[in-house]
Amino acid sequence: MVRVPHRITPLRAFVFLCVAALPASAQDYVGSTECTDCHEAAAQAWEGSHHALAWTQPGPDTVIADFDGTTFSHDGMTARFRRDGTRYMVSVTEKDGSIRETPVHSVVGIAPLQQYLLETEPGRLQSFDVTWDAVRGAWYHLYPDQDLPPDDGLHWTGPYKNWNARCAECHATGFEKNYDPATRGYASTQAEIGVGCEACHGPGSAHLEWAVTRDAPEPAIAPTNYGFTARFETAEATIQQCAGCHARRTAFGAGNPLPGTPFADAYGLALLRPGLYHADGQILDEVYVYGSFLQSKMYAQGVGCSNCHDAHSATLKADGNAVCTQCHSPAGNPDFPSLRGAVYEDPSHHFHEPGSDGAACASCHMIERTYMGIDGRRDHSFRVPRPDLSAQTGAPDACTDCHADKDPDWAAAEIAGRFPDSAHRGPHFGTVLAAGRADPVGTRGPLSALALDRAQPGIARATALWLLEQGGDAATADAVADLLSDPDPLVRAAAAGAQRAAPDQTRVLRLLDLLEDPHRQVRITAAQQLLNAPIARLPADQQAAMNAAMGEWRASVTARLDFPETHLQLGGMALTLRNPDAARGAFREVVTLDPQNVDAWVMLVRIAAATEGRSATSAVLGEALQINPDAPALNQMLQELLP
Repeated sequence: MVRVPHRITPLRAFVFLCVAALPASAQDYVGSTECTDCHEAAAQAWEGSHHALAWTQPGPDTVIADFDGTTFSHDGMTARFRRDGTRYMVSVTEKDGSIRETPVHSVVGIAPLQQYLLETEPGRLQSFDVTWDAVRGAWYHLYPDQDLPPDDGLHWTGPYKNWNARCAECHATGFEKNYDPATRGYASTQAEIGVGCEACHGPGSAHLEWAVTRDAPEPAIAPTNYGFTARFETAEATIQQCAGCHARRTAFGAGNPLPGTPFADAYGLALLRPGLYHADGQILDEVYVYGSFLQSKMYAQGVGCSNCHDAHSATLKADGNAVCTQCHSPAGNPDFPSLRGAVYEDPSHHFHEPGSDGAACASCHMIERTYMGIDGRRDHSFRVPRPDLSAQTGAPDACTDCHADKDPDWAAAEIAGRFPDSAHRGPHFGTVLAAGRADPVGTRGPLSALALDRAQPGIARATALWLLEQGGDAATADAVADLLSDPDPLVRAAAAGAQRAAPDQTRVLRLLDLLEDPHRQVRITAAQQLLNAPIARLPADQQAAMNAAMGEWRASVTARLDFPETHLQLGGMALTLRNPDAARGAFREVVTLDPQNVDAWVMLVRIAAATEGRSATSAVLGEALQINPDAPALNQMLQELLP
């Protein structure tokens, strides 16, 4: 690990190419086929599952789309799909007239849609936007409302559709990205495409060694974990393993972490932020389950993924309401003794015709939102509908999802009349977060109270702390300082950010201990908050902790150098360190990867204006406007800087 003195860390040293030691070495993996002889039932359940088919080679058994000379046109682009012997070919005529024909490299998924990956240069895989609807049996475009010419960062050839960077780690086993920032190329590897046995259990070579020697007087591997790195002895361990892919998060490494790695050591979870979640925590963008489930009472009571889902087939353990009534019934479930036994699958509870959509538990308690055009995903916060809060939170409700001709006031009155003694109409963290989004300064008190309320979900408390980071003051930082030792690492990390408003010396003293926190997410956040702290000298042990945490942060940044967002962050850090040359280089990399990133262009113009004079400013602004002629921010700068 690279170590540099904290106070003199130039940005160049910060992004020195150190490697995060998160992925397991490929030789430790043996492949799913090695598991089938001994684990026949599990293997049969897994074969054909969405996990097994998450990424496959093209062939008659995997490709379900029509490649018999079909075409699809959209917004001036035409794609043609044909067979060339055993190859599946895609010919694309772009709206600028350019033509590219490429064989399908590999196949993603099976239902409700199937995508196809094209190799645009050696090692670089791109996810094509024209996709096969497995239900209707037709081609469709994932983004029909967007104008995406070939030079757009969101075009299918751009960085946001790159498979190596954005998707592969959750569709492969033992994946390592291997991005070279000097060439902007990839040499990615994986032990197995698709989510195989070892993607969850860990590399299997030690397990095979144990299996061979298990009857010996002294087995080579202790039988407590059978040679695997992941353990599923608790619901929490299982949840964290699933969450690595079923979460909206930022990865700290450049490939699959070793299965069994705690979530907060491998990822930073996205909080309940605008654009991702509604203020009350309901899903908005595609957030992949984990952040929703953390809000639920089911999670708080110890329910885990495998209580409802079969891990090997990736299907529900029962059909329809039966998956819910295995616990929510008069008989209850002895594994959850605190659960009230009651009749739920009855019109006296749901007030709908038995067997109808309205009588389905999921319709009211797991709202569905559609992503990728046709893929319905359910909200796993398992919430009681609260139309009475819609006016305060701006969030939707399950009732008017179906009764679209009605409004939330009608729904709230109906629920109040049918459940007059309900305990579910009290305060909700969503009203505090909604107010905090609108005015984080004016809501410091309620946000602090929410953050300190350990009866609330950790992700909601952490979100309150994130809002306090935007609008807190020294008194607020004092009020939430105890949360730096909260049991939840998500809260501890957010509490570190909320200390930004504390006086410099106080902030440093409070955050130093977090540099040795058990979880990487907290250590990295502490390092971020101490980047510009006025530290002249530290005792040797604390300096070592500082260097180590900074090294982990450097490694996490290095792992994402193919993301335009990373260089936008690096540019901001360079400005914090008063290094305009490094900032200029970082923002220039952003617009190289994503020419439509107006924020980066604005910063390049400002740096030119501050350091290079009118001629250079005019040149940069002209370059930016040639690509983004209608950008309001750039046109405003033209009036202000070059009148």
